[in-house]
Amino acid sequence: MKAATVHQIKSELQHLDAKTLVKLCLRLAKFKKENKELLTYLLFESADEEGYVALIKEEINELLKDAKRGNIYLTKKSVRKALRQLDKYIRYTEVQETEVQLRLHFLTELKATGINIGRSRILSNLYMGQIKKVEKVLDKLHEDLQYDYRRNLESL
Repeated sequence: MKAATVHQIKSELQHLDAKTLVKLCLRLAKFKKENKELLTYLLFESADEEGYVALIKEEINELLKDAKRGNIYLTKKSVRKALRQLDKYIRYTEVQETEVQLRLHFLTELKATGINIGRSRILSNLYMGQIKKVEKVLDKLHEDLQYDYRRNLESL
């Protein structure tokens, strides 16, 4: 079965009534955890973006706190797991300021864990990649916000 394009799906959804749309959304939510998480964000969390950011920061703190420090292999796996979660949550929100806040928080917490990032080329590349992503999104923000976040970024 070949999947339809987003444009085709959009045009077809516009012809459906509200009851059918609700039924389709619920059915979609049953099939994948990510779909359910996205619907949860859109319905409950998107109105309170600050609360959403605080919730994600807590989760990232927990994931990085559990990062194994003895074995570099396990450390890399733990950090990458936290980053995958972070990327997933950033995908849910389309607010660029939220993305910058969460990525800066991730970098700050990663540095605070005491993990020697320079010890592993993979971890240092991951760290530098996140800095580049922050810089890329910063260019799209308002000048006042850019100044504040750039100061935070320079401290990293």
